[in-house]
Formats: sequence, C-alpha cells, structure tokens
Amino acid sequence: MKVLVTGTAGFIGSHVALKLLERGDEVIGFDSLNDYYDVNLKKARLARFVDHPHYTHIHGDLADRALVESVFATHKPQRVINLAAQAGVRYAAENPHIYVASNITGFLHVLEGCRHHGVEHLVFASTSSVYGANTKMPFSEHQPTEHPLTLYAATKKANEQMAHSYAHLYGIPSTGLRFFTVYGPWGRPDMALFLFTRAILAGEPIKVFNHGHHKRSFTYVDDVAEGVIRTLDTVPGKGLHWDALAPDPASSGVAPYRLFNIGNEQSIDLLRYIEVLEHCLGRKAQMEMLPLQAGDVPDTEADVSDLIQAVGYKPQVSVEVGVARFVDWYREYYGA
Repeated sequence: MKVLVTGTAGFIGSHVALKLLERGDEVIGFDSLNDYYDVNLKKARLARFVDHPHYTHIHGDLADRALVESVFATHKPQRVINLAAQAGVRYAAENPHIYVASNITGFLHVLEGCRHHGVEHLVFASTSSVYGANTKMPFSEHQPTEHPLTLYAATKKANEQMAHSYAHLYGIPSTGLRFFTVYGPWGRPDMALFLFTRAILAGEPIKVFNHGHHKRSFTYVDDVAEGVIRTLDTVPGKGLHWDALAPDPASSGVAPYRLFNIGNEQSIDLLRYIEVLEHCLGRKAQMEMLPLQAGDVPDTEADVSDLIQAVGYKPQVSVEVGVARFVDWYREYYGA
C-alpha cells in the first residue's frame, strides 16, 4: 500500500514508518521537525529510514492547508495514519494556541485530504488522557469520556468527534487509537523514563509526583506500532448491533468508525517502574516526593478486549524487558 504517515520524526511515528517499510509498503512521511524537544533526536530517528527507496519525506506543518492539500493531490495515499500532534500534557498551559493549530486545525486538513482523495482508511492517534475524571477501571472504549482534564486531552477528544462526523458525512472509514503511556527506545526526552534515566545517571534527584502512588499501563513502543499497523489493515464498518437509544461510544451505527485502546493490560505501580529502572542502571534513585500535578490522573488501566477481538493482538512486552531495552538504547545513543 501507499500510506501517508504524519509525525514520522516522532517517537511512535518513526517506529510505525519503519515497520511499514519493512513489510514492503510505500510510505509518504510528513513532519514539521518542530523544536518542542531536541530536533537532533528527531533527525536521528528519520535517519534510520529516510534513504529507503520506498520512503518519501515531506517537511511541513499540518496547519499549512495548501501544503497538506498538495501532498494528498500529488501522492494520492491509499491509507493515512495521523500521528502528528503537539504532544505533552503540561506544555498546553504555556502554549495553548499551538495545540489547537496542530491538533485541531491540522487534523481538519487531514480529514479534508481524506475526503477529497478517496482514502480507504484513516487511523489516528488519540490518548488515554481522554478518560479524564473517569475512575472506573479498567478504562474501556465503551465508557463515556466527557470530562477531559487537560487541553491536550480535549483536543484528542475533539479529534475523535471530528473523525466520526467525517466518517458519517463522507463515508471515510476511521479508527481512533487511545495510547496508554508509551515508552521505549527513541522516546521523548520530556517523558518520565527519559527524565528519570538522565537524572539517575547524573546523580540528581528525580521528581516523583503523587508521592509515587501512580499506577500506569506502561506500553512498549513496538507493541503500539504493531497495534497501529494491525488496525490499519482492519477497515471498520458500521456497528451491526448499535442502538441509537443507548449509543456505544466505541463504534457507530451511522458511520464506519471504531475506537480502540492500545495499552498493556498489566497496570504497574510507578515505584515498581522506578525499581526496574534502578536495576537496569545499576544505581539507586534519589526521589523527591511531590503532590499530584494539576490535570494528572492517579491511575490508568487499559481494557484491550476489543482490540484482541478485532485484530487478534494485544501489547505484551513486560516493563522488565521494555525498560532494559530502553536503557541499552540510551547508553548507546548518548554514550552514557
């Protein structure tokens, strides 16, 4: 297939692009290489496949309507994976406008491209953050998500609703994927595992919020990439048993549309996660215990039964294996 993948210099996007190329697909990569974090890391991710004969890279911003229109018109992708977004939960407090430009306006341009060029299937990244104030565990796609706690989560919830409306109006098969705490090699420097590793190796204290009482469905990046590709290959239809009087948020009776969680079913205590990291590094962490941050949720736990039923796959890499692989990559990449 010819697949347009946005965010190919990003953490998840680079892994997805590489997997698609390895199985023989043609990939049109799109990324702005913005400076939210280390641009050299983004370039290093791209360097793994940018010269592949079936890869074409486009440097640009999804908020650039004319550019996005020209990419669809020129390359005519059969399917689209939208992973580009302004990431980071807390950065939205400093720069809310960039979240709307990238995550809302940019996504609209992707939807319009799909609409006007007969795209067979749109897969797009959402987030477990949409569950917001919900505390019923495990989080299920069949639960309502009307109370996001951050602007980032609100933009992703908006993406889900925008995609459903386009699926209904224009028949664009669309699948939204709610990722749960993704980690692993080539990760983002603003995320906990990266920050913890850097601080521990430097002999500096790590900031442990909520006094370490978090639980998370830590999900290894290769598991996420595999889930993305399997859902790309599974085009949704309208829900056969959908009830308009009791609508199911995970599917639709009026549009070819689905939502899936992609997360590790085994929720892990943050202190256990840190313990595994200490073991892999051979060093103890100095912990600065802090209260819960605004907009953060104490626990996440993923129900992936729908993903298993639909595509026959679930994330399975343990934190012991995943953290060890991250540490090996980190030591090699940074010479640490």
